[in-house]
Amino acid sequence: MSEGEESNLRIDKWLWAVRLFKTRSLATQACRNGKVLISNQPVKPSREVQPGMKIILKEGPLTRTFEVAGIPPSRVGAKLVANFLLDLTPKEEYGKLKAIKDSPLARKKGDGRPTKKDRRELGTWMGWE
Repeated sequence: MSEGEESNLRIDKWLWAVRLFKTRSLATQACRNGKVLISNQPVKPSREVQPGMKIILKEGPLTRTFEVAGIPPSRVGAKLVANFLLDLTPKEEYGKLKAIKDSPLARKKGDGRPTKKDRRELGTWMGWE
């Protein structure tokens, strides 16, 4: 990359480079599906990011917020991610994950498929029945 290119980077490439997505195509798909926001507006994968921008990433029930701290030259190692992004996500958001794990929807690993009784209890809990 030349000097001029290092100041701007496509958002899909930045999300991949700072390890928020496993592949660049997954980052692109998230942008296209409206799961990546800047200023509460969905962004296209080609949108350029600059240091100081706040990015909101919706992952299921979790809404994570990041600030761009820098532009990496390429995909960085896990130890270097902190140099390029700041996690501004409130702790309450991470608390949602714990609540989901403790809910009747969660099944322990190795429990197998839900039984008919389990499905009925789930339906009652969800208000389907």
